[in-house]
Amino acid sequence: MTERLATKIADLTGPGITDRFGIGGTDLGATTTAPQGHLVSVFGDTFRRAGVGGPGWRSPVVLFADPASVPTGIRWTGAAGRRGTARQVVRYIHHGWRRNGWRMRRVTTVLPTDVITVGDDMYLHVMVCRELGNVRWTELHRSRDGGRTWRPTGTRWPADLHDGLFQMLTWERGSDGWVYALTTGFQREHGLLLHRVPEAELTDPGAWQTWGITDRRWGWGNPPTLVLPGRFGELSLRRVPSGDPGDGRDRWLLAAFDAGRYCMDVRVLDGPTADLHRAPLATVLRGCGWDREDHACGHVAQLYGGYVLPGSTVHDLHLVVSHWNTATGWPYRAMQFRTDVSGLP
Repeated sequence: MTERLATKIADLTGPGITDRFGIGGTDLGATTTAPQGHLVSVFGDTFRRAGVGGPGWRSPVVLFADPASVPTGIRWTGAAGRRGTARQVVRYIHHGWRRNGWRMRRVTTVLPTDVITVGDDMYLHVMVCRELGNVRWTELHRSRDGGRTWRPTGTRWPADLHDGLFQMLTWERGSDGWVYALTTGFQREHGLLLHRVPEAELTDPGAWQTWGITDRRWGWGNPPTLVLPGRFGELSLRRVPSGDPGDGRDRWLLAAFDAGRYCMDVRVLDGPTADLHRAPLATVLRGCGWDREDHACGHVAQLYGGYVLPGSTVHDLHLVVSHWNTATGWPYRAMQFRTDVSGLP
C-alpha cells in the first residue's frame, strides 16, 4: 500500500468564503461540469451560520464555479437560488431540528450522493433520510438549465434494494454509451457493488444491470456480487486524463472514504470492471484527532467526502473533502486537497 498524502489548497466553504450565498456551514460537494461549461457543486446539510444547527437549514444546495480556478482553489461564481442565496434545490420540508436537539419525523433531510452530466441534462442522485444512516428511499432529479433548477424524474429505488447496498452512489460515463455506478449503504459498514445502465435509459430502474459472479464467471445481469468488501462511506468515480505527454488514454479513478481504516484512498483503474482488489491504490488522507490535524501533510480530523474535481488528472488530482467537529459543531466545511497518484505500483 502506497501513501500519497494530499495537501490542502483552500477552504471552499465557511465564513468569508460562502457567506454571500447564505452558507455558513455545509459539507459534501460532489461536482460535475455543466453542459454550458461551468462547474456545478452539490452540498449537503447547510446552515446560515458557521457550524451545524440554527437558521437556514436546507439540503441539497448548489454552487457554481469557474473551471479555470480548480488548480489554485475553486472560485465560486454563483448559486442556484434567488438573489444570490443558495436555496434548497429539492422540494420538501425539513422536520426535526429543535434547540434541544433532533426530533425525528418522516423525512429529516435529503442528501446528495453524486451528480452527472449526460448530453444537455444533468442528473442528481439523492438519499431521502429520516436521520443520518436511515435511508427511506433514493431518487433522481434532473436539471436542464445548467443546475439552476431541478425537477424530480419520478425515478425511485427502495432503501433495501440489493440488501441496502444501493443507497450511496457514484457514477461516471464510459466511452461505450453506458453509465457505470458503484454503490454501498449509508451506514459505513458495507462493501461495494457495481452496476451499469445505458445513458439513454438512466431514469428507468429496469434498465440497470448488476455485475456479479455466476458459475465462477463475472458478468452483467448476474445477481450482484461485492466487488470490494469493507466499510465504505462517500465515493467518487471519475474518468480523467493521465496527464502524461503523448498519452491520450483516460484512467478511471475511485476515491473512497474507508471508515474501517479511517482514511481516504484512491484507486487507479483501467476500466469500470477492473479488479478492485488488485488495482493500484494510494492512501491520500488519514484521519486523526483534532489536536493532531496537519492539512499540509494530509492529516484531517473527522474527515469524509472526497469528490474528484473536473480538470483533475492522475498527476494533478483535486478532491473536495469535508470534516465536521461533532463535539462543537465547527469546523463543518468543505475543503480542496491536491495530490499525485501517478506511477502507483
